[in-house]
Amino acid sequence: MTQGPQPSPRNDFAFDLGDAALTARVADGMGAVEDLLAQRLEQGEGFVIEKVTHLAFAGGKRFRPLMTLLCSEFGPNPGSANVIRSAVLTEMVHLATLYHDDVMDEAERRRGVASANSRWDNSVAILAGDILLAHASRLMGEIDTSTVTHFADTFQALVTGQMRETIGVGSGNPVEHYLKVVEEKTAVLIASAAYLGATQSGAAPEVVASCQRLGAAIGVVFQIVDDIIDIFSDPSESGKTPGTDLREGVFTLPVLYALEEDSPAGQQLRGLLTGPLNSDADVARALELLGQTQGRQRALATVYEYLAAAQRELEVLPDVPARAALGRLAAYTVDRVG
Repeated sequence: MTQGPQPSPRNDFAFDLGDAALTARVADGMGAVEDLLAQRLEQGEGFVIEKVTHLAFAGGKRFRPLMTLLCSEFGPNPGSANVIRSAVLTEMVHLATLYHDDVMDEAERRRGVASANSRWDNSVAILAGDILLAHASRLMGEIDTSTVTHFADTFQALVTGQMRETIGVGSGNPVEHYLKVVEEKTAVLIASAAYLGATQSGAAPEVVASCQRLGAAIGVVFQIVDDIIDIFSDPSESGKTPGTDLREGVFTLPVLYALEEDSPAGQQLRGLLTGPLNSDADVARALELLGQTQGRQRALATVYEYLAAAQRELEVLPDVPARAALGRLAAYTVDRVG
């Protein structure tokens, strides 16, 4: 039976932004985002609606809409109609990439539910992602032509990052390759969310540019932290199974740093990590060896380099409550490592 979109669990905004009035405005904005997202995803045939809402309301952090709303505070029209449209379209694009990524990765779960490709098939998942891009494109056109142009650049970067990851590092530097992929696949959309929020609220050009750089830095932090959590987190706290990337043969920053080590653990890892790990015993051994290296510490050091870049951008932004809130958000992103 076809089901329409259900209320998102993110409707009740609970993040403390450090200022009561700002928190109330952003909570209202996040509610408006959920309403518009649901309204737009209800359009079309019933069998389409079922597919495109499958992940939209299964959970998710709504991190990109939050960035849009916070950066809109630096202009004279925070939370305007076009700011809300911008926040929704960034979430739609993010959702579309999840559908497509799950097909490429042959993922079985996403946001605590069966992935679309697992529940239906690859073709349905790809087409659902395409529908989401159609909805996002319609919103871009409703905003203005410059937003369409901006997102053409964003799309190109996203797909370039996905292709770069798919082709692999070749003879290049693995760490540089990883960071470039993260900048293109993850950070560019968070940077775009920040850019659109500032732009559509009427912020000054230099503020818009700073917000975009801030979003890019936070985006890299966000991804590296996720990759650290995948390896070193306590499953009872993170809800994630350690070593998921290792099972898939994906070597993230902590692993790449560990593989560079001229240590007994590093040498053993180079012998073990020659591709995907198929047994629980191999995954457990790899996690044990990784814990004996400096991979985690070096990855965290890189996180703090990008966090410092974010802080430099924050320092030049207007001194309004959103500036401190963005600092809190960046710190929270790092604190997830534990």
